[in-house]
Amino acid sequence: MGGTPDQTYAEVVLGRRSIRGYLDKPVPRALIEEILAMAMRSPTSMNTQPWHFHVITGAPLDRIRKGNTENILAGVPDSREFRRSEAFAGVHRERQVEVAKQLFGAMGIARDDAAARQDWVLRGFRQFDAPVCVIVTYDRELSGSDDTAFDCGAVTTALVNAAWSRGLGCVINSQGIMQSPVVREHAGIPDDQVIMKAVAMGWPDPDFPANAVVSLRKSVEEAARFVGFDQG
Repeated sequence: MGGTPDQTYAEVVLGRRSIRGYLDKPVPRALIEEILAMAMRSPTSMNTQPWHFHVITGAPLDRIRKGNTENILAGVPDSREFRRSEAFAGVHRERQVEVAKQLFGAMGIARDDAAARQDWVLRGFRQFDAPVCVIVTYDRELSGSDDTAFDCGAVTTALVNAAWSRGLGCVINSQGIMQSPVVREHAGIPDDQVIMKAVAMGWPDPDFPANAVVSLRKSVEEAARFVGFDQG
């Protein structure tokens, strides 16, 4: 499971999936630096490059995991900094439910198994027990710019694809940054940056059932309109 440097771009993009179970194996810093260097070739509006990466492992990451889960279990409201939408509805909710069914089915979690479902949720707040977490932030002075969020999304997509091409797996998530004061403290994130997303990263565990899940995508016919192609 995971890509190799000799894969084509198409093989990386089509083969990548979100990884939620990891081997207990460290990731070399040099490899992460190589992956970040590739990711930062992603498009960016007027070359503003608003992104920052806080790459965390070891004891600091353990403290973030502990603080996140303790706060959530204590009922502390989340304090996510990047704005979120209202609850999904319609087709978007249907897609959300569909991938949840895929994951729970793979893990053998029954609909009425409240304990197993809570454990699954808490895995997210622990960054899925990955050996590395990359916190993506952007410069607070750019908070009013939609281009900034677009750029950070682009670089994060490039990051997970680059990681896959080097045999690593990732899952982009928000659970790991819901308790932003905890994250900011233990990751040493300065106040002039906004915490946007987290990326769990590590070596995929081939025996973890959810890692085999490939989420469904709508077809090109559903997603795209072609204008002018049928004209002479």
